[in-house]
Amino acid sequence: MIDRQEPHGRPEKRRAITQAARKVFGRDGYSRAGVDAIAAEAGVSKRTIYNHFADKEQLFLDVALEGAHEVTAEIGRIMDRHLRKIVDLEQDLVDFTLDRVAAMQVFPDHFALVRAIEAEASRIPPAILKAWIDAGPQTAHLRLAPYLRALADRGLLVLDDADRASAHLTLLTITEVNHQTFYGAVPLPHDEVEALVTSGVRAFLRAYGPRG
Repeated sequence: MIDRQEPHGRPEKRRAITQAARKVFGRDGYSRAGVDAIAAEAGVSKRTIYNHFADKEQLFLDVALEGAHEVTAEIGRIMDRHLRKIVDLEQDLVDFTLDRVAAMQVFPDHFALVRAIEAEASRIPPAILKAWIDAGPQTAHLRLAPYLRALADRGLLVLDDADRASAHLTLLTITEVNHQTFYGAVPLPHDEVEALVTSGVRAFLRAYGPRG
């Protein structure tokens, strides 16, 4: 079980520390990032950091979970905006995914951290890695499943397992873009992203769309 120390001190100091830590962890990775570098980036002393966080592991966990919750909440709003009321299923799925891609530009420091986590997964303490996976956008397909189940109830999709169908849609669309752009680090032209997304959505609908 991870011991999460209660934060002390001024909230603005804590925000400065977490913002700096997200930037340093994303730039240097978990193993190489030092508390000295985070303190310098935040403009605070190491003692101030330890007033708020027990150690580097706890700081990394808090930063990773904070970013994951922010991104997950944004993806939830995007789902609700595009998938609650369907007008054109293919276009609505394409628009939903394009907005998910655009969200990477809203949270660049978080997705830099995602790249660092993927590169260093074997060196990150297992409890931290599991907590981040459980909270993070990597499980977004589980929150997508109820929307696809509702579409199936309306006869717009044919599926037995909404969780599996959601994972397939995610793999065919946003995952494909994430891999090609390294989570936004090497952006593609919009028309190329749209072509990837549209192709993925069409493949999904060929697998899960109504027959005949």
